[in-house]
Amino acid sequence: MAAPWRRWPTGLLTVLRPLPTRRPLQGATLQRDVLLFEHDRGRFFTILGLFCAGQGVFWASLAVVAVSRHPVPVKPLDAEVPNRGPFDLRSALWRYGLAVGCGAIGALVLGAGLLFSLRSVRSVVLRAGGQQVTLTTHAPFGLWAHFTVPLKQVSCMAHRDEVPAMLPLKVKGRRFYFLLDKAGHFPNTKLFDNTVGAYRSL
Repeated sequence: MAAPWRRWPTGLLTVLRPLPTRRPLQGATLQRDVLLFEHDRGRFFTILGLFCAGQGVFWASLAVVAVSRHPVPVKPLDAEVPNRGPFDLRSALWRYGLAVGCGAIGALVLGAGLLFSLRSVRSVVLRAGGQQVTLTTHAPFGLWAHFTVPLKQVSCMAHRDEVPAMLPLKVKGRRFYFLLDKAGHFPNTKLFDNTVGAYRSL
């Protein structure tokens, strides 16, 4: 039988043995996908798409009418043609200028509507493991598009409590901010603030 004084070092070594490293809370809990944000506004963006399409057709038709040459009535040879100078609205300069202006307005309305739709976030899902996030955005006519990026490439430019309406989200490699409407639903605010809602230097 071993003496007590020879048994205590073994017990001491057992106590001093390094404890297993605790896994991060994020990796331990995210065994499945987690919904962080959701705001479905399909009806609004359907109406917005129809409005932008109507505006595009309207301004394009005005441009076509402006650039098309109207028939000039035949006048007698001895009739005197009034000279209106550069202010003659029937001159080619005015007609082409009006056509370019109408086309620019139509393109601006269409571009703004398309950009706002594609940058309005419908849902944010943190993938299992906590290393990737999927953003689903709205699209014209009630459709939507989605893409998945690493979490480290997503940066929130402001805290949820600092903005009144829209939360700007920056994704590395993509122009313009993605917008999260604060009227949407945040099922897990703490996890959102620690992952997607955190600021990162991109």
